[in-house]
Amino acid sequence: MSMRRLSSMPANAPLIFIIILNWNGKDDTLACLASLQSVFYAPFRIVVVDNGSSDGSIDAIESAYPAVALLKNQENLGFAEGNNIGAEFALKEGADWIFLLNNDTVVEPGILSAFSAHFQTHPNSSLSGAVPFLFDQKSLTLDHLGGRWNAKKAQFDLIGKGAPFHEELFSRLPELDYACGCSLMIRRDVVEKIGLFDARFFLLWEEADFCLRAKRAGFLLSICKEALLRHKVSASFVGGKPQSRYYWWRNRLLFIELNVTPGPRVALYIKVLLPELVRLYKLLLLKNLHVFLSRLVRPGCDQAARLRKLQQIRASLKGIRDYFLRRFGKAGMC
Repeated sequence: MSMRRLSSMPANAPLIFIIILNWNGKDDTLACLASLQSVFYAPFRIVVVDNGSSDGSIDAIESAYPAVALLKNQENLGFAEGNNIGAEFALKEGADWIFLLNNDTVVEPGILSAFSAHFQTHPNSSLSGAVPFLFDQKSLTLDHLGGRWNAKKAQFDLIGKGAPFHEELFSRLPELDYACGCSLMIRRDVVEKIGLFDARFFLLWEEADFCLRAKRAGFLLSICKEALLRHKVSASFVGGKPQSRYYWWRNRLLFIELNVTPGPRVALYIKVLLPELVRLYKLLLLKNLHVFLSRLVRPGCDQAARLRKLQQIRASLKGIRDYFLRRFGKAGMC
Protein backbone atom coordinates (compact mmCIF):
# COMPACT_ATOMS: atom_id res chain seq x y z
CA MET A 1 0.00 0.00 0.00
CA SER A 2 1.47 3.34 -1.07
CA MET A 3 2.21 5.69 1.83
CA ARG A 4 2.33 8.59 -0.61
CA ARG A 5 -1.19 7.90 -1.77
CA LEU A 6 -2.44 7.31 1.75
CA SER A 7 -0.99 10.61 2.89
CA SER A 8 -3.16 12.39 0.33
CA MET A 9 -6.31 11.08 2.00
CA PRO A 10 -8.20 13.65 4.08
CA ALA A 11 -7.85 13.19 7.83
CA ASN A 12 -11.63 12.79 8.07
CA ALA A 13 -11.98 10.44 5.09
CA PRO A 14 -15.25 8.47 5.28
CA LEU A 15 -15.07 4.93 6.62
CA ILE A 16 -16.02 2.56 3.80
CA PHE A 17 -17.27 -0.96 4.40
CA ILE A 18 -16.98 -3.27 1.39
CA ILE A 19 -19.67 -5.96 1.43
CA ILE A 20 -18.98 -9.10 -0.61
CA LEU A 21 -21.60 -11.84 -0.81
CA ASN A 22 -20.39 -15.38 -1.36
CA TRP A 23 -22.33 -18.52 -2.18
CA ASN A 24 -20.18 -21.44 -3.32
CA GLY A 25 -17.93 -19.00 -5.16
CA LYS A 26 -14.66 -19.69 -3.37
CA ASP A 27 -12.25 -19.04 -6.24
CA ASP A 28 -14.00 -15.88 -7.41
CA THR A 29 -14.24 -14.51 -3.88
CA LEU A 30 -10.55 -15.18 -3.17
CA ALA A 31 -9.61 -13.42 -6.42
CA CYS A 32 -11.81 -10.44 -5.50
CA LEU A 33 -10.24 -10.24 -2.04
CA ALA A 34 -6.76 -10.45 -3.56
CA SER A 35 -7.50 -7.44 -5.76
CA LEU A 36 -8.69 -5.45 -2.73
CA GLN A 37 -5.31 -5.87 -1.05
CA SER A 38 -3.87 -3.30 -3.48
CA VAL A 39 -6.51 -0.63 -2.86
CA PHE A 40 -4.91 2.62 -1.73
CA TYR A 41 -7.55 4.23 0.43
CA ALA A 42 -8.00 4.51 4.16
CA PRO A 43 -10.02 3.78 6.16
CA PHE A 44 -11.90 0.79 4.79
CA ARG A 45 -12.95 -2.62 6.02
CA ILE A 46 -13.99 -5.76 4.17
CA VAL A 47 -16.96 -7.91 5.14
CA VAL A 48 -17.68 -11.21 3.44
CA VAL A 49 -21.17 -12.60 3.94
CA ASP A 50 -21.28 -16.32 3.25
CA ASN A 51 -24.69 -17.63 2.22
CA GLY A 52 -24.38 -21.20 3.49
CA SER A 53 -21.63 -22.33 1.11
CA SER A 54 -20.64 -26.00 0.89
CA ASP A 55 -17.51 -25.63 -1.29
CA GLY A 56 -14.97 -24.91 1.44
CA SER A 57 -15.29 -21.15 1.03
CA ILE A 58 -15.34 -20.36 4.75
CA ASP A 59 -12.14 -22.24 5.58
CA ALA A 60 -10.35 -20.84 2.53
CA ILE A 61 -11.31 -17.23 3.28
CA GLU A 62 -10.46 -17.50 6.98
CA SER A 63 -7.08 -19.03 6.14
CA ALA A 64 -6.09 -16.57 3.40
CA TYR A 65 -7.62 -13.38 4.86
CA PRO A 66 -7.99 -13.66 8.65
CA ALA A 67 -8.50 -9.89 9.01
CA VAL A 68 -11.65 -9.96 6.89
CA ALA A 69 -14.90 -9.98 8.84
CA LEU A 70 -16.74 -13.16 7.84
CA LEU A 71 -20.46 -13.42 8.54
CA LYS A 72 -21.80 -16.96 8.21
CA ASN A 73 -25.39 -17.58 7.22
CA GLN A 74 -26.70 -21.11 7.67
CA GLU A 75 -28.50 -21.11 4.33
CA ASN A 76 -28.66 -19.26 1.05
CA LEU A 77 -30.64 -16.11 1.85
CA GLY A 78 -30.27 -14.67 -1.64
CA PHE A 79 -28.57 -11.56 -2.96
CA ALA A 80 -31.02 -9.18 -1.30
CA GLU A 81 -31.05 -10.47 2.28
CA GLY A 82 -27.41 -11.58 2.19
CA ASN A 83 -26.30 -8.05 1.35
CA ASN A 84 -28.75 -6.66 3.92
CA ILE A 85 -27.02 -8.65 6.66
CA GLY A 86 -23.65 -7.26 5.61
CA ALA A 87 -24.98 -3.70 5.40
CA GLU A 88 -26.61 -3.94 8.85
CA PHE A 89 -23.29 -5.10 10.28
CA ALA A 90 -21.49 -2.22 8.57
CA LEU A 91 -23.91 0.36 9.93
CA LYS A 92 -23.52 -0.97 13.48
CA GLU A 93 -19.74 -0.75 13.08
CA GLY A 94 -19.93 2.91 12.07
CA ALA A 95 -19.74 2.81 8.27
CA ASP A 96 -20.09 6.15 6.49
CA TRP A 97 -20.39 4.51 3.08
CA ILE A 98 -21.31 0.97 2.11
CA PHE A 99 -19.83 -0.50 -1.06
CA LEU A 100 -21.74 -3.52 -2.35
CA LEU A 101 -19.34 -5.52 -4.49
CA ASN A 102 -20.02 -8.75 -6.35
CA ASN A 103 -17.63 -11.55 -5.54
CA ASP A 104 -16.99 -12.18 -9.25
CA THR A 105 -15.24 -8.84 -9.71
CA VAL A 106 -11.62 -7.73 -9.69
CA VAL A 107 -11.13 -4.07 -8.78
CA GLU A 108 -8.56 -1.48 -9.77
CA PRO A 109 -6.41 -0.17 -6.87
CA GLY A 110 -7.85 3.34 -7.13
CA ILE A 111 -11.52 2.40 -6.97
CA LEU A 112 -12.27 3.70 -3.46
CA SER A 113 -10.19 6.85 -3.95
CA ALA A 114 -12.12 7.48 -7.17
CA PHE A 115 -15.43 7.26 -5.33
CA SER A 116 -14.12 9.56 -2.58
CA ALA A 117 -13.08 12.19 -5.11
CA HIS A 118 -16.35 11.75 -7.00
CA PHE A 119 -18.47 12.45 -3.93
CA GLN A 120 -16.38 15.53 -3.16
CA THR A 121 -17.00 16.95 -6.63
CA HIS A 122 -20.62 15.71 -6.67
CA PRO A 123 -21.75 16.47 -3.11
CA ASN A 124 -25.43 15.97 -3.97
CA SER A 125 -24.84 12.39 -5.10
CA SER A 126 -25.80 9.75 -2.55
CA LEU A 127 -25.49 6.56 -4.60
CA SER A 128 -22.92 5.87 -7.25
CA GLY A 129 -22.15 2.99 -9.53
CA ALA A 130 -18.72 1.98 -10.79
CA VAL A 131 -17.71 1.21 -14.38
CA PRO A 132 -17.67 -2.59 -14.83
CA PHE A 133 -15.77 -4.04 -17.77
CA LEU A 134 -16.31 -7.60 -18.94
CA PHE A 135 -13.61 -9.73 -17.38
CA ASP A 136 -12.94 -11.98 -20.38
CA GLN A 137 -12.53 -9.16 -22.89
CA LYS A 138 -9.02 -7.87 -23.65
CA SER A 139 -10.47 -4.56 -24.76
CA LEU A 140 -12.35 -2.29 -22.36
CA THR A 141 -15.85 -3.54 -23.10
CA LEU A 142 -18.55 -2.52 -20.66
CA ASP A 143 -20.84 -4.94 -18.88
CA HIS A 144 -23.44 -2.19 -18.42
CA LEU A 145 -23.63 0.95 -16.32
CA GLY A 146 -27.25 0.67 -15.25
CA GLY A 147 -30.71 0.99 -16.69
CA ARG A 148 -33.56 3.27 -17.65
CA TRP A 149 -37.15 2.10 -17.26
CA ASN A 150 -38.87 1.54 -20.59
CA ALA A 151 -42.63 1.59 -20.03
CA LYS A 152 -43.29 0.38 -23.57
CA LYS A 153 -41.44 -2.86 -22.81
CA ALA A 154 -42.09 -3.05 -19.05
CA GLN A 155 -38.39 -3.61 -18.48
CA PHE A 156 -35.12 -1.71 -18.39
CA ASP A 157 -32.99 -0.55 -21.27
CA LEU A 158 -29.42 -1.39 -20.26
CA ILE A 159 -27.16 1.61 -20.76
CA GLY A 160 -23.70 0.96 -22.15
CA LYS A 161 -24.20 -2.79 -22.44
CA GLY A 162 -21.37 -4.27 -24.49
CA ALA A 163 -20.14 -0.83 -25.50
CA PRO A 164 -16.45 0.09 -25.79
CA PHE A 165 -15.21 2.46 -23.12
CA HIS A 166 -14.88 6.04 -24.32
CA GLU A 167 -15.31 9.48 -22.76
CA GLU A 168 -18.13 10.45 -25.12
CA LEU A 169 -20.37 7.82 -23.51
CA PHE A 170 -20.22 9.67 -20.20
CA SER A 171 -20.65 13.12 -21.68
CA ARG A 172 -24.05 12.07 -23.05
CA LEU A 173 -25.02 9.61 -20.34
CA PRO A 174 -28.77 9.75 -19.70
CA GLU A 175 -30.21 9.88 -16.20
CA LEU A 176 -30.24 6.33 -14.87
CA ASP A 177 -32.98 4.71 -12.82
CA TYR A 178 -30.56 2.20 -11.35
CA ALA A 179 -26.83 1.49 -11.35
CA CYS A 180 -25.40 -1.95 -12.09
CA GLY A 181 -25.69 -3.92 -8.86
CA CYS A 182 -22.27 -5.58 -9.16
CA SER A 183 -20.66 -2.46 -7.64
CA LEU A 184 -22.77 0.11 -5.86
CA MET A 185 -21.54 2.73 -3.37
CA ILE A 186 -24.23 3.90 -0.95
CA ARG A 187 -24.05 6.73 1.54
CA ARG A 188 -25.15 5.81 5.04
CA ASP A 189 -28.04 8.28 5.16
CA VAL A 190 -29.70 6.59 2.18
CA VAL A 191 -30.10 3.33 4.07
CA GLU A 192 -31.14 5.13 7.23
CA LYS A 193 -33.96 6.82 5.34
CA ILE A 194 -35.27 4.16 2.93
CA GLY A 195 -34.03 0.90 4.42
CA LEU A 196 -32.23 -1.91 2.63
CA PHE A 197 -33.07 -4.30 -0.20
CA ASP A 198 -36.54 -5.81 -0.24
CA ALA A 199 -35.80 -9.43 0.73
CA ARG A 200 -38.84 -10.67 -1.20
CA PHE A 201 -36.86 -10.32 -4.43
CA PHE A 202 -34.20 -12.79 -3.26
CA LEU A 203 -32.34 -12.42 -6.55
CA LEU A 204 -32.69 -10.02 -9.51
CA TRP A 205 -34.49 -6.65 -9.72
CA GLU A 206 -33.67 -5.78 -6.09
CA GLU A 207 -31.05 -3.15 -6.93
CA ALA A 208 -33.43 -1.49 -9.41
CA ASP A 209 -36.13 -1.30 -6.76
CA PHE A 210 -33.64 0.05 -4.20
CA CYS A 211 -32.29 2.75 -6.52
CA LEU A 212 -35.77 3.90 -7.53
CA ARG A 213 -36.85 4.08 -3.88
CA ALA A 214 -33.78 6.19 -3.19
CA LYS A 215 -34.54 8.50 -6.10
CA ARG A 216 -38.14 8.96 -4.95
CA ALA A 217 -36.78 9.87 -1.51
CA GLY A 218 -34.75 12.67 -3.09
CA PHE A 219 -31.33 11.01 -3.37
CA LEU A 220 -29.24 11.48 -6.49
CA LEU A 221 -27.80 8.51 -8.39
CA SER A 222 -24.60 8.91 -10.40
CA ILE A 223 -21.85 6.95 -12.12
CA CYS A 224 -18.21 7.40 -11.09
CA LYS A 225 -16.36 6.96 -14.37
CA GLU A 226 -12.98 6.67 -12.62
CA ALA A 227 -14.11 3.75 -10.41
CA LEU A 228 -13.03 0.78 -12.51
CA LEU A 229 -13.34 -2.99 -12.16
CA ARG A 230 -13.73 -6.13 -14.18
CA HIS A 231 -16.83 -8.28 -13.85
CA LYS A 232 -16.93 -11.97 -14.72
CA VAL A 233 -20.76 -12.03 -14.83
CA SER A 234 -22.11 -14.90 -12.77
CA ALA A 235 -22.40 -18.19 -14.61
CA SER A 236 -25.78 -18.54 -12.91
CA PHE A 237 -27.19 -15.96 -15.31
CA VAL A 238 -25.47 -16.97 -18.53
CA GLY A 239 -27.50 -18.80 -21.14
CA GLY A 240 -30.96 -18.24 -19.72
CA LYS A 241 -30.90 -20.87 -16.97
CA PRO A 242 -34.31 -21.79 -15.56
CA GLN A 243 -33.61 -20.23 -12.14
CA SER A 244 -32.77 -16.88 -13.66
CA ARG A 245 -35.92 -16.94 -15.84
CA TYR A 246 -38.03 -17.75 -12.79
CA TYR A 247 -36.64 -14.89 -10.71
CA TRP A 248 -36.62 -12.47 -13.64
CA TRP A 249 -40.33 -12.95 -14.32
CA ARG A 250 -41.58 -13.15 -10.73
CA ASN A 251 -39.55 -10.18 -9.61
CA ARG A 252 -40.36 -8.15 -12.69
CA LEU A 253 -44.02 -8.31 -11.66
CA LEU A 254 -43.16 -7.46 -8.06
CA PHE A 255 -41.07 -4.52 -9.23
CA ILE A 256 -43.96 -3.23 -11.33
CA GLU A 257 -46.33 -3.57 -8.38
CA LEU A 258 -44.00 -1.56 -6.16
CA ASN A 259 -42.84 1.10 -8.60
CA VAL A 260 -45.56 1.71 -11.20
CA THR A 261 -48.70 3.59 -10.18
CA PRO A 262 -52.08 1.85 -10.67
CA GLY A 263 -53.16 3.54 -13.92
CA PRO A 264 -49.96 2.93 -15.88
CA ARG A 265 -49.71 -0.54 -14.28
CA VAL A 266 -53.06 -1.57 -15.77
CA ALA A 267 -51.91 -0.27 -19.15
CA LEU A 268 -48.70 -2.32 -18.87
CA TYR A 269 -50.67 -5.47 -18.15
CA ILE A 270 -52.99 -4.94 -21.11
CA LYS A 271 -50.44 -3.77 -23.67
CA VAL A 272 -47.29 -5.66 -22.67
CA LEU A 273 -47.60 -8.34 -20.01
CA LEU A 274 -50.72 -10.20 -21.14
CA PRO A 275 -49.46 -10.51 -24.75
CA GLU A 276 -46.14 -11.79 -23.40
CA LEU A 277 -47.95 -14.33 -21.22
CA VAL A 278 -49.99 -15.56 -24.21
CA ARG A 279 -46.75 -15.88 -26.19
CA LEU A 280 -45.18 -17.97 -23.41
CA TYR A 281 -48.11 -20.40 -23.41
CA LYS A 282 -47.98 -20.67 -27.20
CA LEU A 283 -44.25 -21.42 -27.00
CA LEU A 284 -44.89 -24.03 -24.32
CA LEU A 285 -47.43 -25.82 -26.51
CA LEU A 286 -45.28 -25.60 -29.64
CA LYS A 287 -42.09 -26.78 -27.92
CA ASN A 288 -43.91 -29.68 -26.25
CA LEU A 289 -45.36 -30.68 -29.60
CA HIS A 290 -41.96 -30.34 -31.27
CA VAL A 291 -40.30 -32.60 -28.69
CA PHE A 292 -43.13 -35.18 -28.93
CA LEU A 293 -43.01 -35.33 -32.74
CA SER A 294 -39.21 -35.45 -32.81
CA ARG A 295 -39.23 -38.43 -30.48
CA LEU A 296 -41.71 -40.20 -32.76
CA VAL A 297 -39.94 -39.45 -36.04
CA ARG A 298 -36.32 -39.43 -34.83
CA PRO A 299 -36.22 -41.38 -31.57
CA GLY A 300 -32.43 -41.18 -31.29
CA CYS A 301 -32.24 -37.43 -31.85
CA ASP A 302 -30.59 -35.34 -29.14
CA GLN A 303 -33.36 -33.32 -27.46
CA ALA A 304 -31.15 -31.49 -24.92
CA ALA A 305 -31.44 -28.02 -26.47
CA ARG A 306 -35.23 -28.29 -26.87
CA LEU A 307 -35.65 -29.57 -23.33
CA ARG A 308 -33.57 -26.69 -21.95
CA LYS A 309 -35.81 -24.24 -23.77
CA LEU A 310 -38.85 -25.99 -22.32
CA GLN A 311 -37.36 -25.69 -18.82
CA GLN A 312 -36.85 -21.97 -19.32
CA ILE A 313 -40.45 -21.46 -20.46
CA ARG A 314 -41.84 -23.51 -17.57
CA ALA A 315 -39.67 -21.60 -15.09
CA SER A 316 -40.94 -18.30 -16.47
CA LEU A 317 -44.55 -19.43 -16.07
CA LYS A 318 -43.86 -20.72 -12.56
CA GLY A 319 -42.40 -17.32 -11.67
CA ILE A 320 -45.56 -15.61 -12.93
CA ARG A 321 -47.76 -18.04 -11.01
CA ASP A 322 -45.76 -17.63 -7.79
CA TYR A 323 -46.03 -13.86 -8.03
CA PHE A 324 -49.81 -14.06 -8.07
CA LEU A 325 -49.74 -16.65 -5.27
CA ARG A 326 -47.53 -14.22 -3.30
CA ARG A 327 -44.70 -16.72 -3.04
CA PHE A 328 -41.58 -14.64 -2.67
CA GLY A 329 -38.07 -15.19 -1.37
CA LYS A 330 -36.21 -18.34 -2.36
CA ALA A 331 -37.93 -20.46 -4.99
CA GLY A 332 -38.66 -24.09 -4.24
CA MET A 333 -37.13 -25.06 -7.58
CA CYS A 334 -33.73 -23.55 -6.80
